[in-house]
Amino acid sequence: MTAETSQTLDRGLRVLKLLADTDHGLTVTELSHKLGVNRTVVYRLLATLEQHALVRRDLGGRARVGLGVLGLGRQVHPLVREAAMPALRALAEDIGATAHLTLVDGAEALAVAVVEPTWTDYHVAYRAGFRHPLERGAAGKAILSARQQPQPQPAGDLEEPGYTLTHGELEAGACGAAAPLLGVTGVEGSVGVVMLADVVPERVGARVMEAAREVAEALR
Repeated sequence: MTAETSQTLDRGLRVLKLLADTDHGLTVTELSHKLGVNRTVVYRLLATLEQHALVRRDLGGRARVGLGVLGLGRQVHPLVREAAMPALRALAEDIGATAHLTLVDGAEALAVAVVEPTWTDYHVAYRAGFRHPLERGAAGKAILSARQQPQPQPAGDLEEPGYTLTHGELEAGACGAAAPLLGVTGVEGSVGVVMLADVVPERVGARVMEAAREVAEALR
């Protein structure tokens, strides 16, 4: 801590980060141990965060992230989109296919940034704001594959190490390739391309993985 920073704010932010990293919530005692402060301080921090709906406590007293963070999260999409655009433009122009950044929104995959190639005679129209179930399409399946790592992929699956291929799942005649964003705290998503083809060209998988790494680096 420096003279210009707020110790209370720092502790409050640390509480949010600790709660965001657990699926089961944390008790006051657990937070007290992790923060290295007494329980009274934790009670005050939680009460303040609850007033802003950033934290909620269940009937068992465990604290969890509150729905108020959703309002803050909505402002993240434009920032993520801006950071991803250079890599998406390069990917679209290189492959000659529509490139996209897709993020998780509940149980759905949400396309938040889309770039179409400028030099092709035709390409798939894929719009920002398009939603589909995580279980369908390369973008969603790539995200789910990252959740399952390091478990081995089932034999015969279309998934390859590091990227996912699909055909005709979202649009007849369209193929998709996508790779998950890895190592970006608080962002769960994938980078991919969609094209009109019977099969995805061999080099596309590696190129999509490269673009996903570039986007991840831009977001860190």
